[in-house]
Amino acid sequence: MKILNELNEQQKEAVLYNSGPHMIVAGAGSGKTRVLTYKIAYLINEGTDPSSILALTFTNKAAKEMKDRIRSLIGKKADSLWMGTFHSIFARILRIESKSIDYRNNFSIYDREDSTSLVSNVMQALNINIDTLTASGIQHKISWLKNQMITPEEYSKSFATTLPEKKIAEIFIEYNKRLKENNSMDFDDLLLKPIELFNSDAKILQNYKKQFKYILVDEYQDTNRAQYELIKMLSPVKDKICVVGDDAQSIYGWRGAEIRNMLDFEKDFPKAKIFRLEQNYRSTKTILAAADSVIKNNIDQIHKTLWTENNDGEQLTIMKCSDEKDEAFQIAKRIKKEISTRKLSLNEIAILYRINAQSRALEDAFRREKIPYKIIGGVEFYRRKEVKDVLAYLRVFANQNDEESLLRIMNFPQRGIGNTSITKMIAFARKLDISLFKTMSRVFEVIEVKERIQKNVKQFKILLDKYIDLKDKLSLYELISALVDELGIMRIYKEENTPESLARYNNIQELLGAIQEFSKENPKATIDEFLADVSLVSGVDQFDEKENSITMMTVHSAKGLEFPLVFITGLEEDIFPLNQRFDPDSKLEEERRLFYVALTRAKQKIFLTYARSRYRFGEVAYQSRSRFLEELKPETYQELNGTTGRKAGRRRKGFYNEFYQEGYDDYDQERRNFRVGSRVVHEIFGTGKVLQITGNGDMTRVTISFEDYGTKTLLAKFANLKLV
Repeated sequence: MKILNELNEQQKEAVLYNSGPHMIVAGAGSGKTRVLTYKIAYLINEGTDPSSILALTFTNKAAKEMKDRIRSLIGKKADSLWMGTFHSIFARILRIESKSIDYRNNFSIYDREDSTSLVSNVMQALNINIDTLTASGIQHKISWLKNQMITPEEYSKSFATTLPEKKIAEIFIEYNKRLKENNSMDFDDLLLKPIELFNSDAKILQNYKKQFKYILVDEYQDTNRAQYELIKMLSPVKDKICVVGDDAQSIYGWRGAEIRNMLDFEKDFPKAKIFRLEQNYRSTKTILAAADSVIKNNIDQIHKTLWTENNDGEQLTIMKCSDEKDEAFQIAKRIKKEISTRKLSLNEIAILYRINAQSRALEDAFRREKIPYKIIGGVEFYRRKEVKDVLAYLRVFANQNDEESLLRIMNFPQRGIGNTSITKMIAFARKLDISLFKTMSRVFEVIEVKERIQKNVKQFKILLDKYIDLKDKLSLYELISALVDELGIMRIYKEENTPESLARYNNIQELLGAIQEFSKENPKATIDEFLADVSLVSGVDQFDEKENSITMMTVHSAKGLEFPLVFITGLEEDIFPLNQRFDPDSKLEEERRLFYVALTRAKQKIFLTYARSRYRFGEVAYQSRSRFLEELKPETYQELNGTTGRKAGRRRKGFYNEFYQEGYDDYDQERRNFRVGSRVVHEIFGTGKVLQITGNGDMTRVTISFEDYGTKTLLAKFANLKLV
């Protein structure tokens, strides 16, 4: 193939090798994606049936980009490839083989929010309250256990020793039971159920082993135990397996990824051949030298030396700031200067931080300076409340056993079915061992529910039955358009006429547009196929590099991306690296790899910022700078002093002065743990969003837009608000 002339010698050697198991150790910016796509294109060009190639990635974005590239190289043959994320590929297999594990092929896929909601409902049903853990924390624990392939029964019998652990075991057992009853799976099940399937039916396993004659795995350093087991189970007879990754970019240990999968590849496949891609095409020599000086402090690593033919470039700039407000001000000021001097577009600049909470001060600064920005990995489009509400209708149309989705829409929009009545209906369903959906048809037998509410439930059931009947008669777009129109939610949002309701109105419009586009691209697509597609979308998948705005994200979200100019913020001990006191799963070597990932996102220039003090956990904390800054080679950076303190900052004219002179004391407000834009819970009015805060001290008033009770202004002292 002529395209091989576009590869360097190391890349070409890795592409051409086809004699057994091999691992491509691909350093940052070394053309990993190019090698993987060219290898697949080469295999097909040499006669390999595309449908016999299984290519596994970690993001839909990566899978789509690779498939598009392969299609441009070899044409429509690429359409037959089994290429996608681990979760999407094995969800596809599970739908084909669902009967073998006693599931229906229309099973729902629960995201983290759905799983957390189910955990919360289980805790309520079992009357369990663990003071030290939230439903979200327990869901995280269950997910971690599943990643380690520990069953509820194993955890209960062999691991749960303390009282809280025994309670978690109870919740875990009931949680899994409810998932099965709901004909639903969480994300972790999409990896565990295929293992269960292959272990229980050797014939099915052999069929897939026979089909997949070549397996390629991207980002192998991020595989967890379940993914590793699946790769081993499906490994072709002649070990035609190729894994690609960079141990120096293994940053997902906290969610079960095991770097040892990559470090021990030669033990697992004794005849394996190792290829090293060490030429970097992305960064300057100075950036690479800085990154290398940090990562060499790790013990667990595959040694490699990145080099580049790019120029030396500029030194990194370390900026000392007085606090997070000053840090945000310095970054905003520097961005304007860099845009002017380097002639950069906004979309060529990224702000990276270790934890999402760091974005708040930056957002304030960018809004005030009118610098457009977007946040990647915040509340993703398909996770927004109003979008999930509409999608929950579709999930019930597809799977009437999906109790979580049914509970979500029981009172959306408001139809007068209260929580007390719903609880009684659930108790009735449990007593008769029937689904909540079927209970709705028998609501008149639930004598504790008032007749007025029984009528409301009956009307709701008639609505659902109508659209369940229509789902096979109308196109997906026609179905959802008719539903939204009949529910009247667009009118409700318009009539509310608040910034939040108008944003929700626009989001529903965007959802309708997305469904219309999906229907055009997939004319025969079913509800199941659309829901499967959106349930596996992540925040990074929606990253649009053409949108002209600053990109803000955590370092975890940035992996795989690159920018000419990068700011890495909050480089202080306890933040980056994150203190184990706040995150027991964090490990120093993984934190260092995370910093390495941050450094190697940059092509031309890096600014590193840290603050002398930062408002954390309700008080001002005095910070010491990150140890990672001390690990940088001295010749790779220069240091600049930011403002010398808050008082000095206040004396400035213009932006920085305005930044602190609010109608109330910013720091005093933070001590109450909420701010404008925060989502809060009131014990009577439920969940809402803070729109405005006025006054000081005991007279502080908070204006909140509640989801079910409209906009209300409350005295903060007595409101007893809690952050969501």
